[in-house]
Amino acid sequence: MIELVVLDMAGTTINEHGNVYKALEFVVLDAGATLDAQDLQTWMGADKTEAIAALLELGGVTATPALVQQQFAAFRRILADFYAQTPPEPIAGVEDALRTLKARGIKIGLTTGFSRDVAGPILETLGWGIGEGELLDAVVTSDEVAAGRPAPFMIHRVMEATGVQNVAAVVAGGDTVVDLLAGSNAGVLTLGVLTGALGREHLEAHPHDWVLESVAELPSVLQNAEWGKNER
Repeated sequence: MIELVVLDMAGTTINEHGNVYKALEFVVLDAGATLDAQDLQTWMGADKTEAIAALLELGGVTATPALVQQQFAAFRRILADFYAQTPPEPIAGVEDALRTLKARGIKIGLTTGFSRDVAGPILETLGWGIGEGELLDAVVTSDEVAAGRPAPFMIHRVMEATGVQNVAAVVAGGDTVVDLLAGSNAGVLTLGVLTGALGREHLEAHPHDWVLESVAELPSVLQNAEWGKNER
């Protein structure tokens, strides 16, 4: 029986209108690096300081700690400006899906490549609270663990926060390759969704249990999976 669902934020549960992509692209180019679109997409779901450092190096610029922190600060400022102009919103059907899962007794956690100071205001804007009686049971950000995706640490931290011990009772995923790799590394059931930039063929080339059009489909998919187990 599934006890916990752990999902990515931007592109998976939240439509932030591609502003993370644009802000990340800007700060890497601004530092003088060249940028390959595929590299940018590969690093989208990762911790943003790790992503900036990797993209700078890939683009021919030495990623000194001072430069990475400078560009990360710029990333946060630019992203805040974008969000002020075009606020993030829930992806269609996702909030209802999460409430359906909660009504079945399944706990809900979010993980993100954002730091807490970026993620917190987004959740406040959406009205997604954390704790008893709220939509979310736990949120873990990439600055709260030793390494972001594809490391499994954020998923395991959500398990710790919610008291779930069995990885076989956890579904985790998102819209990027590193979401799938993090789920696989965590030993949980792994979900890919097509509400981000990647298509089915790209996601299905990596470890997964499901690739769905949207998180909105997850309640019915899990219900059918549990029903099938009961029938056997």
